[in-house]
Amino acid sequence: MARFTRIEVAQMMRDTGIVPLFYNESFEVGKQILRACYNGGARVIEFTSRGDNAHKVFDALCAFAKAELPQLILGVGSITDGAAASLYMQLGANFIVTPVLREDIAVVCNRRKVLWSPGCGSLTEIARAEELGCEIVKLFPGGTYGAQFVKAIKGPCPWTSIMPTGGVSPTRESLEEWFKAGVTCVGIGSKLIAPDTDGNWNYKNIEDKTKHAIHLVKSIRNE
Repeated sequence: MARFTRIEVAQMMRDTGIVPLFYNESFEVGKQILRACYNGGARVIEFTSRGDNAHKVFDALCAFAKAELPQLILGVGSITDGAAASLYMQLGANFIVTPVLREDIAVVCNRRKVLWSPGCGSLTEIARAEELGCEIVKLFPGGTYGAQFVKAIKGPCPWTSIMPTGGVSPTRESLEEWFKAGVTCVGIGSKLIAPDTDGNWNYKNIEDKTKHAIHLVKSIRNE
């Protein structure tokens, strides 16, 4: 069961501005990534369900987060149907992120009052997601649409909260472009969390990059 309400999740997404996301088949690697991002200031992290038995890794990560990182809001992404969403919520997912807009996912998440963020690529899809109770819409793939798309959407629909994923880098140039356009938060994956060219993980580097990205967001918002 989710430990955080959808209101708490949405607020924390807004407050930190950064949602790190990753997938790794190893629980040991996964827990070190969670700790690194957490120590860097991230409080909302998305585990993407992209491998065989990913739900087993997620289950273990949820138990680890509850015991070791009590303020961490751990959710799951790349969910494509209501059955998978229900499974992950039973394991403890605090939010569900999807690459597409599916109403069956909206139904099961709303039933449990769990935040869900569907991938949308048009104003029509965004409007439908909001009609279904979506608080923060995922713009995916973000790099395809760009910050100008967000700015255009926010014109007639200033109430819309958008989280682009894909095409976002933890640099001032990238973050400034997105946040100046009006995004609520951004999802960052491999540009933030990735092994080096030899396949080795530098968790301190992930921690430092996370901390720097969150600092940049605060600085940009205050300009």
